[in-house]
Formats: sequence, C-alpha cells, structure tokens
Amino acid sequence: MIHLPPKLPLSELGRIRKWHVAHRLDHPLEYQIWDGMMFLWVIGRVGCLPAVALDAAWTLPLCVMSMMAPSLYVMWRNHAHLSQKVRCDWLGGRF
Repeated sequence: MIHLPPKLPLSELGRIRKWHVAHRLDHPLEYQIWDGMMFLWVIGRVGCLPAVALDAAWTLPLCVMSMMAPSLYVMWRNHAHLSQKVRCDWLGGRF
C-alpha cells in the first residue's frame, strides 16, 4: 500500500528552514540536504507549466515527485526519528 506524505504548509517549510539556517554550523549536511529538498520543490512547481505548454507529459510525474520531495523527506526523517535511528530536533513533535 502506498502512503502519500502529508502536505506541508508554507509555514512549516519556513519553520524547518529557519531551524536549518540557525543550526547550519552544527548540522551542515542536514542544511544542504534541506536546501536540496527546497530546490526540488521549486523545480517541480516551476516545471509543471512548461511541461504542459511544451507537451512534455513524460516530465509531469517528475514534477509531481519533485513537489513531494520535502514532504517525503520529512516523513522519512520522522519515521527514522521515531524508530530511534536518527535524532531529528527540527521535527519539534509536530509530525
């Protein structure tokens, strides 16, 4: 069974981003990974219109997956945090 990740509101994306910026010296890899997630999210959002306009339907699933990247990452980190594989301070008990 496929479980879709919950939608993250912009306020949550911003809160997580602020945590990563504040702790970028302590957690540089997490900071860069979150930047990558935000990059994919923006690329997915921006890429949908050109994909439709240029009749490149094969790129639409890629755009959708890119838009879901931050939610998938948060869902994966939450699962790893709950199973005590990694410690994730930026979750803040909200997920």
